[in-house]
Amino acid sequence: MTVSPLRALVTGGSGEIGTAICRRLAAAGHHVTIHAHQNRRIADALASEINAAGYSAEGVSFDVTDAVSSRAQIEALLLQGPIQIVVNNAGMHDDAVFPGMNASQWHRVMDVTVNGFFNVTQPLMMPMIRTRWGRVVNISSVSSLIGNRGQVNYSAAKGALNAATRSLATEVASRGITVNAVAPGIIDTAQTRQLFDAEAIARLVPMKRAGRCEEVADLVGFLVSDQAAYITGQILSINGGII
Repeated sequence: MTVSPLRALVTGGSGEIGTAICRRLAAAGHHVTIHAHQNRRIADALASEINAAGYSAEGVSFDVTDAVSSRAQIEALLLQGPIQIVVNNAGMHDDAVFPGMNASQWHRVMDVTVNGFFNVTQPLMMPMIRTRWGRVVNISSVSSLIGNRGQVNYSAAKGALNAATRSLATEVASRGITVNAVAPGIIDTAQTRQLFDAEAIARLVPMKRAGRCEEVADLVGFLVSDQAAYITGQILSINGGII
């Protein structure tokens, strides 16, 4: 049984999906640490909004690909107590067809998603294990399940995150910690609106619409709740019927 409020860390919390997740977790009564890399101002503004609404949040900034900086920032956060919810939402696209993809595009996308997962999650595990309760939610993508042209790097990175999700889940299940991944399809954000018009969405998505950030956040909110205590090692795709 959880003891509320819990402390949550959401990486990439300044993005649109991350913002919705932060609001959802704060509304559930958790203290939310909103991570940003270059958008600390947005993270701080969101924290102020959440605090003004009567909930609890703070902003933090570091580069998840920098192992030393990540550990230092996380250790500073842990001085205030264990973080029992972590949502690994930080990620990036750098799309190109594989024959034309350069090494930097490959390594940067892998670095943010895969090394970022390690750099953030690994220092949190022992404090979480000691409490014998925890939730790790990794934000994957439908791309990792079906593949997308021009996204070999992104699909590979998210696929590796799925595999890490399943393996870590087996390691910590006996300690009351669940580890799951959420794999969104086409979600209504500024970026996807540039890539998909209404006609394309109607053609690709059986539900004939893009998903909402709040719908992704609601799934994350369920997975970190006590009601999801027996769900672990799963890749849950939220995609309107694409697969």
